[in-house]
Amino acid sequence: MLTQLTVSNYAIAERVELQFSKGMTALTGETGAGKSIVLDALSLAMGGRADAGAVRHGAKRADITASFDVSRITEARLWLEQHELDDDHDCILRRVISKDGRSRAYINGQPCPLADLKDLGSRLMDIHSQHQHQSLLHKDTHRKLLDEYAGVETLASDTREAWKIWSKTRQRLTERQQNADEAEARLQLLRYQVEELDRLALESGEQENLEQEQARLSHADTVLLNSQQAALLCTEEDNSAADLVRQALQQLENLPTEVPALADTIQMLNDAQIQISEAGDNLRRFVEDYEADPARLAEVEERLSAIYQMARKHRITPEELPEFHQRLSAELASLDDGEGSVEQLEAELQSQRTHFDELATRLSEARQEAAAELDQRIADELAQLSMPAVQFVTHLNRNGANEPSPCGLEDVEFLVSANPGQPARPLAKVASGGELSRISLAIQVVVAQTSTTPTLVFDEVDVGIGGGTAEVVGKLLRTLGDDGQVLCVTHLPQVAAQCHQHLFVSKFTEQDATFSKIETLDDHGRISEVARMLGGVDMTEHTIAHAREMFTKGQATHH
Repeated sequence: MLTQLTVSNYAIAERVELQFSKGMTALTGETGAGKSIVLDALSLAMGGRADAGAVRHGAKRADITASFDVSRITEARLWLEQHELDDDHDCILRRVISKDGRSRAYINGQPCPLADLKDLGSRLMDIHSQHQHQSLLHKDTHRKLLDEYAGVETLASDTREAWKIWSKTRQRLTERQQNADEAEARLQLLRYQVEELDRLALESGEQENLEQEQARLSHADTVLLNSQQAALLCTEEDNSAADLVRQALQQLENLPTEVPALADTIQMLNDAQIQISEAGDNLRRFVEDYEADPARLAEVEERLSAIYQMARKHRITPEELPEFHQRLSAELASLDDGEGSVEQLEAELQSQRTHFDELATRLSEARQEAAAELDQRIADELAQLSMPAVQFVTHLNRNGANEPSPCGLEDVEFLVSANPGQPARPLAKVASGGELSRISLAIQVVVAQTSTTPTLVFDEVDVGIGGGTAEVVGKLLRTLGDDGQVLCVTHLPQVAAQCHQHLFVSKFTEQDATFSKIETLDDHGRISEVARMLGGVDMTEHTIAHAREMFTKGQATHH
């Protein structure tokens, strides 16, 4: 529900702040006073087209903010959550238009594309105007209203989802059929490649272990030779390390007198002699037991060569071979098992088409039943609106060759025949602005109990009518307001007298500048405005009395 509208420097409005409540709100005022400012500002707040002319003369930019309470608007809350723009139960749409014609859009303080503003705005408000793009001229709106009236929104959603699944499968099947030769060639290649990799049977980490083993085996001769030389140098040759240490000890032991300061050194040489002897023994045993194993070296090098060759063939590193093998094996298994094959896709497509047909048939039956009832109820409302000759038809146009579509098996379109004997034709081609507004009003009254659009705006739905019909229009608008929120621009006192809230629009000039003023009227002000609408500028006591009677009756009728 719209709760507040703030307009700054738009058209002739310097600053306007309006509070709105549930029910019917009427906007009245002299011709040219600026009643359209409110509706035009709301249209811009919901993503309507803007131009530099919208900015008040002398200002840099126009700023429009519309606040909504979405606590009871499930569709809008879900949209905000999906776009991560939810802010409790508040929804604030803002539009800033600069004097060069550029504009910026915001939702709950966050910049957003204009398309998002339009998308969300369509879930919050529906504006019915003679001079604006109207949702009632779109077949999508017709289908939405009929499905809501029939109570089949969930079934329609399930049908649309079944169509999506069927459509994707059909696309996959078409692609597979078109690329059958390529698919078979791919399958043969995969089998050959996987067989090669299976024979290689490379395990994770095997290449690294083989490279380490190769390094050890390839240096076996050098290790053996150096170990033999080390053993000789330790103990087995003249002037070996052991001999040299022994000679050093003999020199110290033959000293003419005992030298206490050399005691530790003598002990160290004794220890070194023992360790050198043990090291020589260890080296001899190592040399005796060591095997170079050239056969194993050849085996390791052959295995590594096969790994490197396979990696080069597939243009990957050896380390990537195990994962590559797994990936190709999975793809081959998928194709060999028939997943994505033409035969399986054809079976899936048939099953999905059967499921879609079941849902779509149920949806069509529900629509047909609801359409007949909807047409009769709208005809009753049109008769009250002095349009008894207008025939309203909800036309269900079956798709050619029963081709599935997201909407089911048919298109839904509202048709009217303005005169007896004339064939029913689309609304856009038959109805005039005033007729379209009243037809829209009749439709909205009927579907008000099921429509998900919480705020309805009507611009001069009373054009070309008067007397008792005008009073009926007021009652219908008031009835809509009882279940939601209605804003209407009207020139008829019979309509204004029945609203819950009355906004009066006027303009004045100050220092060669024109300003628009919008005020909420109390009961006394409302009676005065109804009197003005009845009698013009010169109001008599009789006019005021008539206005008071009309206002009292208009308010009492609904209690």
